[in-house]
Amino acid sequence: MAKRVLTTESGAPVADNQNSATAGVGGPILLQDQHLLEKLARFNRERIPERVVHARGSGAYGYFEVTDDVTGFTSADFLSSVGKRTETFLRFSTVADSLGGADAVRDPRGFALKFYTDEGNYDLVGNNTPVFFIKDPIKFPDFIHSQKRDPFTGKQEPDNVWDFWAHAPEATHQVTWLMGDRGIPASYRHMNGYGSHTYQWTNAEGEAFFVKYHFKTNQGVRSLSADQAAELVGKDANSHQTDLLQAIERGVNPSWTLHVQVMPAAEAADYRFNPFDLTKVWPHSDYPLQRVGRLVLDRNPDNVFAEVEQAAFSPNNFVPGIGPSPDKMLQGRLFAYADAHRYRLGVNHTHLPVNAPRTAVVDNYGRDGIHATRNGSRHDKNYEPNSYAGPAQTDAALAAPLAIHGWTGTHEAPAHTKDDDFFQAGELFRLMSEDEKGRLVANIAGGLSQVTRDDVIEKNLAHFHAADADYGKRVEEAVRALRED
Repeated sequence: MAKRVLTTESGAPVADNQNSATAGVGGPILLQDQHLLEKLARFNRERIPERVVHARGSGAYGYFEVTDDVTGFTSADFLSSVGKRTETFLRFSTVADSLGGADAVRDPRGFALKFYTDEGNYDLVGNNTPVFFIKDPIKFPDFIHSQKRDPFTGKQEPDNVWDFWAHAPEATHQVTWLMGDRGIPASYRHMNGYGSHTYQWTNAEGEAFFVKYHFKTNQGVRSLSADQAAELVGKDANSHQTDLLQAIERGVNPSWTLHVQVMPAAEAADYRFNPFDLTKVWPHSDYPLQRVGRLVLDRNPDNVFAEVEQAAFSPNNFVPGIGPSPDKMLQGRLFAYADAHRYRLGVNHTHLPVNAPRTAVVDNYGRDGIHATRNGSRHDKNYEPNSYAGPAQTDAALAAPLAIHGWTGTHEAPAHTKDDDFFQAGELFRLMSEDEKGRLVANIAGGLSQVTRDDVIEKNLAHFHAADADYGKRVEEAVRALRED
């Protein structure tokens, strides 16, 4: 086997990769040492801006296999027949901390899934919780600023975290999830994933349905207590990355079963909860889970930077048969996610291997820009319509149209019969065992008791009282006890 030759970026062979060129033995380094300058210049540019949120992540390739017929609800080709398999890439992440943060922390987990379908890439961007802290994207930058490092102290501040939640009563449901037993997953393999948002499915007859995605882990849900997590972080800050990597390398391939809740579009207007409110769930008694298929992860990336750090997901990447809903948070993310990647990776980030379609052919009039790899030939025009047999529109909508009525302006979300910010948080609390309630209260009190302003504490306590009288009483007593110590 021929020996591989080290080369420069231009392909020239490197004579010496151990010693810089100098003016004589022991003399100063020469500016003409092209290999040295190229190496240092490239090293200086190895990092790109980290994601503002979901910076710390892990990922793996796999496949999705359809196990149940859902063609009555969607015409999506990758869901068109039982047994059909589609290659996937799944990125897990924490939300609030930076790229160097620890894995085993109390934080929601991102669950971003890319389907490399024959009709183009379909990105499903969700979390390991079925709800979120806010329901309008205009509040998202403020929410994230409150949860991340303070500009002055350089660390996460309980005052900021709880002050925002004090002014966002709709966060009470998600706070109850986050502070409960599932707030710190034992690993990425041992947690569920959710599309969280409401999406639209459209079948071949044009009938529209609203759906919610539920990926149920086949490994069983396992979580860590605060003490267990602190111990694990001290031993291995990369615990979730280590677990996922080693499991797949051993051939222990994690899997999830996908279920959906399906709501006929006509039922949305009169449903007791706003079905497009990201802070609320659809109770399974109203819309039972229906099995769709199985997701399996079976291959680790060869290069974390190229395939995890540069993986780009946008909920605006739909395929025929699937589309958006009026979910306001989803509507905001349709723009924000892709725009974040244009900033981090460049306008041609979709050319990168991890983001490029596998079987679908990309044929459009996008040209130029940094890192462009698809610029066409001398025979290709960069405008449309044209007389040169360039790609043309299909006139076939991806999904059914959404009815719109009323006046433009800034509006609060429409209220449905059971809509308030506290009912579902109370329902979640009442579902918990006594032990679960005790741990939830201890977790909330541990953070809330560190807040320095009494009015912020009182506002948050009012939210828990509104959710459930016993819930509020327990949290109030626990906070008082910790503050008196």
